Amino acid sequence: MDVEAEIRDLKRRVSKLEVRFLTQQVKNLHKDLLAFEAKTEEKLKEHDKRFDKIDGELDYLRRDVRGLRSDLPKIVGEAVREGNAAKPRQKS
Repeated sequence: MDVEAEIRDLKRRVSKLEVRFLTQQVKNLHKDLLAFEAKTEEKLKEHDKRFDKIDGELDYLRRDVRGLRSDLPKIVGEAVREGNAAKPRQKS
C-alpha cells in the first residue's frame, strides 16, 4: 500500500470517528435540553399557581377597599355624632 492511500484511509477513519463522537454529543445535548425543558415547564406551572393565588388575594383586597370607600362616610358621620353627643353643649 502506498503512503497516499494510507493517509486517505486514515483520514476516512478519523472522519468516521469524529462523526460518531459528534453524533453522541448531539444526542446527549438533546437529552439535556429535553430535561431542561421539562424542568422549566414545571417551574412555570408553579409560578402560575403562585400568581393565580396572588391575583385572588388582590381581588379580595380590591373588594374590601371598595367596600370601605362606600362605608367610610357613614363610619365618619357616626363617629362625629358620637363625639358631639359626648360633649356637653355650651350655652351661647
